[in-house]
Amino acid sequence: MKVAATKLRTWSRTIHRELSFFFSGMVLIYAVSGLYMNHRDTINPHYTVTLTERVVEGLPSQADFTRADVDALMAELEVGERYTKHYFPREHQLKVFLKGGSSLVANVATGEVVYESLKRRPLVSPMTTLHYNPGKWWTWFADAFAVALIVITLTGILMLKGKRGLWGRGGIELVAGILLPVLLLLLCQ
Repeated sequence: MKVAATKLRTWSRTIHRELSFFFSGMVLIYAVSGLYMNHRDTINPHYTVTLTERVVEGLPSQADFTRADVDALMAELEVGERYTKHYFPREHQLKVFLKGGSSLVANVATGEVVYESLKRRPLVSPMTTLHYNPGKWWTWFADAFAVALIVITLTGILMLKGKRGLWGRGGIELVAGILLPVLLLLLCQ
């Protein structure tokens, strides 16, 4: 019995170590993107949004506004994105759509202009996309990752013996780690 338990702990250590190293990148990706997703009401995980407000003199009236005037306005504001289309949703309010999601809104009567620039977050955006399961190929990898997390957890529980293991402090921490989320779920309903 003692020999079997020792072999089980040895195998648990080996499996735990190898799977942990292999999937540590995914753990970090899910952790970082998960932080952004948890706070997506205050931080856009896919884009940085920059607002630039200016007052521009001498804008033509709504009736006289042309595409060339939009190009001139974009040049004055040093807008780097390409034009998609423009229209007037309200009287005196020009809305310009730009490639990539950026936009420009101008009050042609007062000259007040707001340029909203969207730039894709280079690392966080692709990492966050993985949370939304971007395709069937990802489903297979994510399923393997989920099974590996279960195995890593179980082998971690079995690795230690004695007062730091499952029947000691480790067991108490395990129960506390299960009860805390369950209590939070019950309290949040």
